[in-house]
Amino acid sequence: MAGVIARRARRQRAFRWTVLIVLGVFFVLPLIAMVEFSTRDPSTWPALVNWPELSERYPALAEGITSSLSQAALTALLMLVLLVPTAVWVRLRLPRLRRVVEFLCLLPLTIPAIVLVVGLAPVYAWVTYFFGGSSLTLVFAYTILVLPYAYRAIDAGLSAIDVKTLAEAARSLGAGWGTVMWRVVLPNIRSAVLSAAFLTVALVLGEFTIASLLNRTNLQVAINFLGKSSATMSVAVSLTALLLAFVLLLLLSLLGGRRRSSVAVAPAAPAAPASVASKEPAA
Repeated sequence: MAGVIARRARRQRAFRWTVLIVLGVFFVLPLIAMVEFSTRDPSTWPALVNWPELSERYPALAEGITSSLSQAALTALLMLVLLVPTAVWVRLRLPRLRRVVEFLCLLPLTIPAIVLVVGLAPVYAWVTYFFGGSSLTLVFAYTILVLPYAYRAIDAGLSAIDVKTLAEAARSLGAGWGTVMWRVVLPNIRSAVLSAAFLTVALVLGEFTIASLLNRTNLQVAINFLGKSSATMSVAVSLTALLLAFVLLLLLSLLGGRRRSSVAVAPAAPAAPASVASKEPAA
């Protein structure tokens, strides 16, 4: 019996290593090819890390980078302002609507981006009329796009704490709802908020369809246009954006592991000292 278990363990170990190697080659080989292609022109990477030179040689790319970074920051901010108070309020006051809110937040995940653009195009005609044709107006569409991922991250953080008890304790001490949200609930879901923000940034930096079809500028649209004139720089920027997304997801996993490890089990209360037995009087 022990020999059968050992052989099964060896087969499982060999299978896991085989899958790991195959997937590693599948993911790493394109990255190696991108590095090799982008280094054929020696001036590509020095220009990419030199912002004044990049802005002078590739102004459309510099505009796309600044637009995407601004969009990512504003989208993350708008998403947190809308989603965190809503999720907390639903848990405290409207628990029966939790499934409805979850369904509405997960709905953009089931709608293809091209269909979403068709629905947003008439809305953006009015957005352009009131706010102009700036690329920052994409923040509204991106906020809808990131709702499924951000909601799951924040909901998981709220599920890990007793929001109702914390809020009632703070309210009983005279705290207002703003103080409850900012100084009581938010510090306890800091990891969840950071996770939602990282996911938002990664999604916004990689979005192409909505920006292209709505005739707005972002990083991916700029990379697409740049590929027609400078393929090496286009591949180098794509590789940089991909590595940035990997770093964000790595930080996300590290924050999740740190959060799990920080949840310590409360030590058991020390036992009370045993009472000294009274001695019976000697006969």
